[in-house]
Amino acid sequence: MVIKKKKGVTRLAALAVSAALVVPLLSSTAGSAGASGVTSFPRNETLYTSGTSYGAPTNFNPLDVGSRQMGTLGLVYEPLFLYDPIHGKFIPWLATSGSWTNATTYTIDVRNGVTWSNGTALTGADVAYTINLAKTNPGVGYSSLVPEGLIGATASGNTVTVTFKSPAPYAAWQYFLWNNPILPQSIWSALSSTEQLTGANLTPIGSGPMTLVATNTTGGAAGLGEQCYQDNPNWWAIKDLGLSFKFKYLCDAVNGSNSVELSALLSGNLDWSNNFLPGINSLMVTGGDTFLKTYYPKTPYMLSANTTWLELNTAKAPMSNLNFRKAVAYGVNPQAIVTGDYDGIVAPANPTGLLPNLDSYIDQSVVKQYGYSYNPALAKKYLAESGYKGQTLSLMVPTGWSDWVAAVQIIATELESIGIHISLIYPEANTKTSDEDSGNYDMCLDNNAQASSDPYSYFDRVFQLPIGGKTNEEAAGLNLERFSDPGAWSTLEQAAVTNPNDTAKVNALYGQLEADFLQNLPEIPLWYNGAWFQGNTTYWTNYPSSTNPDDQNTPVLWFSWLGATTTVFALADLRPAH
Repeated sequence: MVIKKKKGVTRLAALAVSAALVVPLLSSTAGSAGASGVTSFPRNETLYTSGTSYGAPTNFNPLDVGSRQMGTLGLVYEPLFLYDPIHGKFIPWLATSGSWTNATTYTIDVRNGVTWSNGTALTGADVAYTINLAKTNPGVGYSSLVPEGLIGATASGNTVTVTFKSPAPYAAWQYFLWNNPILPQSIWSALSSTEQLTGANLTPIGSGPMTLVATNTTGGAAGLGEQCYQDNPNWWAIKDLGLSFKFKYLCDAVNGSNSVELSALLSGNLDWSNNFLPGINSLMVTGGDTFLKTYYPKTPYMLSANTTWLELNTAKAPMSNLNFRKAVAYGVNPQAIVTGDYDGIVAPANPTGLLPNLDSYIDQSVVKQYGYSYNPALAKKYLAESGYKGQTLSLMVPTGWSDWVAAVQIIATELESIGIHISLIYPEANTKTSDEDSGNYDMCLDNNAQASSDPYSYFDRVFQLPIGGKTNEEAAGLNLERFSDPGAWSTLEQAAVTNPNDTAKVNALYGQLEADFLQNLPEIPLWYNGAWFQGNTTYWTNYPSSTNPDDQNTPVLWFSWLGATTTVFALADLRPAH
């Protein structure tokens, strides 16, 4: 998920800390799904959030990856497992266990006693049906499991047996287990294949901790709309895990500008913000931390969410020349961006670009041998050997993404200083995406390398062949730099079908991919985009924190985090301030 940035303030000192005591701007009565107007719930029973949505809530279909609203995954629908990126472990969820019983058979024990929010039982048949949608509806996002070897799933009570051809797609299956929702067969089997993929699903029936209770198009902190959920008193985790939410309602507001979001957070109209708020560290170091919380109490303040890299179109000269790419890599200083643009609320990337939760996969001897760091003199040397003829090259980022606009200005200045001439362009976000997909660009920034439980999806975005060869949502963001390395692709294909329990082989394969990456520089990692999180303690306390060993959970409500990582534990740990 690419998190859109908005124009906004860069320094916050003028905003008074005492604004946190302002009464929230709520009125009228609670609506229902699809209703318009402002909703109102008791303030001491409601968690107000924002930073996930940019349009009025109109779609709660868990299979509609591009349109589904915040909470569809995680609050309403749930996966079989959760992944904890902070501690690097999987957590049984709708499944109590799952294992490879032989090289091509995976067995799932579905949790007993789980009910859908309409009161019917969730069974192994629902799990098998959800998996088999990959075969019966090729439009679902995980349908690639079929050409990768899925034969099918069968249920016997609450035991589900999934069979694959040999070799089994271990990496793709592991990704499925924590990233895809389980669906009620009785409801989804009655829909057409088109409705399954794109139906609005305005009265969603799920197994999760909350149910959708209201939507509107004019409410929320920015007046642009909001969606509200209510606690599900029959949620299975209350009994099985002792988890419960101390708030009764959660209302998520459509994002406004940075300044609007910041004002709402400081005034207490928002409790939990996952919006990018430039300069939030200014408040943290000037006393704002008496009522504001971030995951880390000091630099970098935020967990790392994804890798921002400088993407060079290697299908075009001079980007196709390795020495030119080396010149760029040595000529850009990520620390200057971290300090000058972000004021220290992000961290510079490892040369491999792998996120910190994947450190155990990084072969440090490979990084030592082939890694690079800021060195203008070396950059000029490689540039002189690259065949670059002094032409002006374009570098694009979407208009309005204020932090990226500032970042490319730093990058352009540094590249000009070593002799590379840059023209900055700022298309609309959709135009930038279209140009990137079609190869109509020289250089751009991208951050589509998201958090994962292993390096497979990261290197799939780098080395995928044939270029543009996959369909569905997986087509987005795969090898947009158009780099052809059949050897690296073959290595990645081996990693995809290697049992993750064979750690020696897995680590050797990823170490080879890291060496290929650093020797060829198909992408140039710069910094880790932050998992933006700011909490206001006026009404709710005990936000997730690096300093609390009992609450080191992900503080992010974004689509691929709330439903797949440990944010649900963070929500359950919140307590009323009074």
